[in-house]
Amino acid sequence: MVSNLETAPREVPCSATTFDGVEVLEPREVPLGGPRALPVRRTLPQRERSLIGAWCFADHYGPHDVREAVGMDVPPHPHSGLQTVSWLFSGEIEHRDSAGVHQIVRPGELNLMTAGAGICHSEVSTPSTTILHGAQLWVALPDADRNADRDFDHYVPEPFSRGDASIRVFLGELAGQRSPVHTFTPLVGAQVDLAAGCTLDLDVDPAFEHGVLLDLGRVEVAGRVLQSGQLAYLGTGSTMLRLHNAAGLAARLLLLGGTPFTEELLMWWNFVGRSHDEIVEYRGEWESGDDRFGAVSGYSGSVQRLPAPALPAIRLRPRRRT
Repeated sequence: MVSNLETAPREVPCSATTFDGVEVLEPREVPLGGPRALPVRRTLPQRERSLIGAWCFADHYGPHDVREAVGMDVPPHPHSGLQTVSWLFSGEIEHRDSAGVHQIVRPGELNLMTAGAGICHSEVSTPSTTILHGAQLWVALPDADRNADRDFDHYVPEPFSRGDASIRVFLGELAGQRSPVHTFTPLVGAQVDLAAGCTLDLDVDPAFEHGVLLDLGRVEVAGRVLQSGQLAYLGTGSTMLRLHNAAGLAARLLLLGGTPFTEELLMWWNFVGRSHDEIVEYRGEWESGDDRFGAVSGYSGSVQRLPAPALPAIRLRPRRRT
């Protein structure tokens, strides 16, 4: 995933909350790298809701014509305590990380990077990319696994049909299909394409809370109409999720879900930790070039590593669970 490049990143105290029904979260636009850089629509985290299962960050971008505009060029930057999920609808991104992985990210292919105790990576759209369009997602690691070794998984899920819908399951299990990629908490992640007029009833795990991030079209989610860019949240307890595309055009969405993440988290910039002191430590180690994050080989941009922003003049603290 690309870095959170906000020049003044907010403290985001993450906690599990409870909710009955459907909650629609509006995106806010964030420039990646400054006012002239690639704009993204961020729906997680928000004050109203910071987590859906262990999913703790969701950026949605494009379609951007990058032939005569700024594409994606994110210099090496750090992560800790999380996994990044790269999912593209169009275009290509070149990924390099300090575990030695060099991978081209393509549409319909899962690229999951485990930061564990620390990793750094770069992401650059390829010269052949004309339209860049996709989603950038983070998954929080539970305390028992957040200091795991760096790792990387690449998986190409086969699309399958359910009536007039096409589904790609890239994490977890849905509609009888299971991804082989390991997750540290129970999760589901899938792309769902709905033909015009399609209604799809999906059996879902009642222990999961779910999010539906709409990419294209206008879709009813459990009876609530969702516009492109919005994220619908559904709490635990449901055994079936109904998606209905009443429009005359095809629609596309990402379905995200997992068991409620009950640990207290503190997320600042690109770090997921548990306390203010941890965040201070991570930032200091990145700025000093500590081996915790390693180094990326082969990145050729003008800025060789992103500097960390200044910490706020207050003590960061996680939100207490309700």
